[in-house]
Amino acid sequence: MKYKNTFIQNIYYMLTYAFKVLNQRNYEEVETETFDNVYNLFAEILIKGVQKQVKQGLHKEYIDKQENLLTIRGKINIRESMKNKMQKRQFLMCEYDELTEDNLYNQIIKSTMLVLMRESSVAEERKIKLKQLLLHFSKVQAVDLQNIEWRYLKIQRNNQTYQLLLNICYFVIYGLLLTTEKGTFKSPMFSDENINLLFERFVFNYYKEELQGIKVHAPHIDWHLSEEFFNEDSSFLPQMQTDIVLSRDEQKLIIDTKFYSYPLSEHDKLSSGNLYQIFSYVKNEDVNHTGEVSGLLLYAQTEADIHPDFNFEMSGNQISVKTLNLNQNFEGIKAELNQIVVERFGAESKIKSI
Repeated sequence: MKYKNTFIQNIYYMLTYAFKVLNQRNYEEVETETFDNVYNLFAEILIKGVQKQVKQGLHKEYIDKQENLLTIRGKINIRESMKNKMQKRQFLMCEYDELTEDNLYNQIIKSTMLVLMRESSVAEERKIKLKQLLLHFSKVQAVDLQNIEWRYLKIQRNNQTYQLLLNICYFVIYGLLLTTEKGTFKSPMFSDENINLLFERFVFNYYKEELQGIKVHAPHIDWHLSEEFFNEDSSFLPQMQTDIVLSRDEQKLIIDTKFYSYPLSEHDKLSSGNLYQIFSYVKNEDVNHTGEVSGLLLYAQTEADIHPDFNFEMSGNQISVKTLNLNQNFEGIKAELNQIVVERFGAESKIKSI
């Protein structure tokens, strides 16, 4: 089955590259299964990941707690304890740290599993597995999924196994929940915004994993301003944050990934904003006008009838527009990504999958 003209199975491969879990054996069974919709895929990845996490032990964090106790624990809150005494209550208000499973990481996972259990497109056998796993989250509270502070979630060495799980939760939450009315659900739809983010991370980490001798990064590009204008006024200019840059010696390929339902305008024209953006990136990066910097608008092939594939020479730099066909075996996707590198950096480019 397909999603937006993409094999559901290929979304799994995109996820594995995007979130760097290629060598985690607990997910290898997912690769061989067939899924009729993306939320069955998400549910299965979450099941496999949580099963392994339960065996390892749920992530614990120190949480600040405040509680009325009969004996001293941690620090005494003098003010609140005096209130207790005035009310003839024989309690001390204590403030202390407690190492607990009831933290935001586990709260998000539990709440997402509850969402998937209520989703009609998720198979019944997977809902049963999710319900069984929820028994291990009995000490974890559910959280309001509309108001998660994602910026407070930090992936470190002691919780690296949560990276894919939390990103799956993110896609489920923003694919299924309405933001207008608490507790209301809409029909399953993996939004263009989310799939665009996944597409970008997939391409970046695919090249990061597979290329040798070519630097893969995503730097900011500075505006190439004349010295008399290079002052505090430049702070008003928008940032040029690249998606992907491949570099070897003086050669650079700036890639801007795009996932749209319809990549061209109603007049079958390229988006002027996209073209101006990649041209601006290239010209401001090629400050010495060597022509060694090139740009690529990389679109994901969707249900549109026309799939852009052009090469232009613009003011001494090559600007290309290509479409990556996701509606094929994953080996074919890899071959197309590898060909982009070969065309820009030569046949001698070292790619693991070739």
